[in-house]
Parts: sequence; structure tokens; C-alpha cells
Amino acid sequence: MTEKNKNSHASDDDFERDEQTGEYGSQIIETGSVTVGRQGRLVHCLTVIGQIEGHYILPAQNKATKYEHVIPQLVAIEESEDIEGLIIILNTVGGDIEAGMAIAELISGMRTPTVSLVLGGGHSIGVPLAVSADKSFIAPSATMTIHPVRMNGLVVGVPQTMSYFERMQERIVRFVADNSEMPADRFRKMMLATGGLAMDVGTVLSGEDAVKEGLIDSLGTLADALDCLYGMIDAGKGER
Repeated sequence: MTEKNKNSHASDDDFERDEQTGEYGSQIIETGSVTVGRQGRLVHCLTVIGQIEGHYILPAQNKATKYEHVIPQLVAIEESEDIEGLIIILNTVGGDIEAGMAIAELISGMRTPTVSLVLGGGHSIGVPLAVSADKSFIAPSATMTIHPVRMNGLVVGVPQTMSYFERMQERIVRFVADNSEMPADRFRKMMLATGGLAMDVGTVLSGEDAVKEGLIDSLGTLADALDCLYGMIDAGKGER
């Protein structure tokens, strides 16, 4: 593991602990994230919940993860000399494809050790997000839905538009195959399967099935994911 730049610092107050109370409460309320530690090792917890909001603002009643909030957090985590690991907790129905892929690409390119944990659901664009971490876990009760790229809103009916969606869909297939043990052909077959979803195509996987298919690395709980992350941190220190 490459050692981080020792001249860089995370100046964002989101990563600072209240010296009087010893709590990180305000950052949970404001950003849905928190930095915690065990035996002097700090890890950051990032939540991806509800719908991933992209270029258009979702209605106020929607639970949403805003990519313009997540991206700066990821940059700050990667450049921090204090934060040594990142755990991503996912319970998402999906959302904006380009925003979700942007976040997934950032996570997959981080030097900081990363672990993901799918709770409840990791559907649609949540699938690339789940596999973007170095190690992925899923709760036995969680599910994941694989389906083709959707066309929402007004779409100009020209061949170039269809070609764009096909290329985006293939980009997702390649990303998942590159960041998991599921072959591209198998993922593509599940994406286009019939009979699994009412009036639609695609596949719903249980937590156990997601692991059997090689999409997710392991079944596990929060404790399993954290133990794995701390183990990766310690292993990286040993290499350095």
C-alpha cells in the first residue's frame, strides 16, 4: 500500500471529535457520516441511503444521497493523514446512473482501505457501489436487484440516444466484472433475465445468492465488516 502524503490534512470539521463530549454527533446529523476509531485507528463511515440524487433535485419527502456531498468527503478521506479506512453502509434503491457510477469510480480508485456492507437493499446502481470497495459484505436478509439501464423523463427518440444507453449499460457490466468475481456474461444474463421481475426484466438476488454468484465477497454483519477493515489497515501498516 502506498503511503499517503504526510503534508495533507483533512481540514473539514466533519472529521473532528468534540474534545469535551467525546462525541461525533453533529456530523451524523449534517452529513450522514461519522469518523470513529479503535485503538488509535480512525475509520470513516459513509452511508448511501434512499435514492442517489444526481443532476436533478429530488422531492423533499425522498430520502436521498447527494453525490455533490459524497464526492468531497471521499477526497478528504483519501487525503487525510489521520483516517486510515472507509466503511460504506448501503441501503439504496438506486438512482441517478452517472452520479452513482461517479461515486463508485472514486471509491474503487482509493488507496485508503475500503469495505462495503449492504443492509436492506443494494439495488440498481447500488450494485456497482457495493462492489467498488476492496472487500464487500452483505447481510443475509438483504437483497440486490440487477436490471438494465432505465430511461426516465423525456428522451429524444433517435438512434444516438439508444446507443448512449447501451454504452452506459456496458460500462456498468465491465465495472462490476472488474470489481467482483462475477463474470461479465453472467452479470449481463441476470440483467436481461425474464420471469424474475413482474412486468420487467432483471434478477433479484438474496444475500446468500449474491455471495454464491461472486457478486459480493461475504455474508456478514457490521462487526464482520469492521473487523475486516481494521485487519486491512493493520496489514497495510505491516507492508509499509
